[in-house]
Amino acid sequence: MNAKIREYSSLVEEKLYKYFEVSLPQYKTLFDSMEYSVKNGGKRVRPLLTLLFYNACGKDDVLKAMPMAEAVEFIHTYSLIHDDLPCMDNDDFRRGKPSNHKVYGEAVALLAGDGLLTAAFERISSWSLAGLYDAETAVKAINELSVYAGSRGMIGGQIIDIGNENNPDADFDTLQLMDSLKTGCLISVACALGCIVAGASDDLVNSAKIFGEKLGLAFQIKDDILDVTSSLEKLGKMTGSDKVNNKSTYVTLLGVEKCEELVKTLTAEAMESLNVFPNNGLIKEYADYLQNREY
Repeated sequence: MNAKIREYSSLVEEKLYKYFEVSLPQYKTLFDSMEYSVKNGGKRVRPLLTLLFYNACGKDDVLKAMPMAEAVEFIHTYSLIHDDLPCMDNDDFRRGKPSNHKVYGEAVALLAGDGLLTAAFERISSWSLAGLYDAETAVKAINELSVYAGSRGMIGGQIIDIGNENNPDADFDTLQLMDSLKTGCLISVACALGCIVAGASDDLVNSAKIFGEKLGLAFQIKDDILDVTSSLEKLGKMTGSDKVNNKSTYVTLLGVEKCEELVKTLTAEAMESLNVFPNNGLIKEYADYLQNREY
């Protein structure tokens, strides 16, 4: 991977944990639970895309975009905590470690997710009040993030996912709608946030969203492939969970080979939307890395 991408990735890891350095004793269990899931690794796809699109808009002082990157990763992490709960996917492992509720209990895990969700908007607004960017930028970012992560976006996709359990007959269109919301929306807005904080035009913001939509769908199809071809050691979570939950997936509908072809097609289409960005090399390299990942 490119040295600059590794640099951005390391910066994300460093800054993500600052939020948890100050907590009152009364909140210790809650903050420990929140920090546990944030620190539980992951590819950091979404915050990294925020920084990469900020860079693609001709900006290199990526610390200015960091609150946006933190916010989108906090929301992603909250969604994983809730997704693992017994009332949702009932997963005991996340990234090779026990899920949050297996360590802290269901009630604390639920509140940890709630805490991370609200912390996301705190990060964006607090840094605006501190003068890092203006209020208009903060409001625009918060609006986009709340729409794409909310009931018309990621959460809407999650409710479709719940309805897809024990439904081996769900068709391709249903899966595509579900994943464009559940996975694609948060990736899409992560890209848009980098452009927004860079002060980019609406055309560039929209192109970033299109990239995120295409890449998000490719990312989810790749996840479906890995669910049947990878292992707990590589993937960091139980494989075969879709089969256990009797879910229809891209692999059950199309087979692994056709899914691999679709990942390549969608990634290529995503890259086409980058033509309006003169400084798009890092994003293209990262997109290529994602389509070839093994975990």
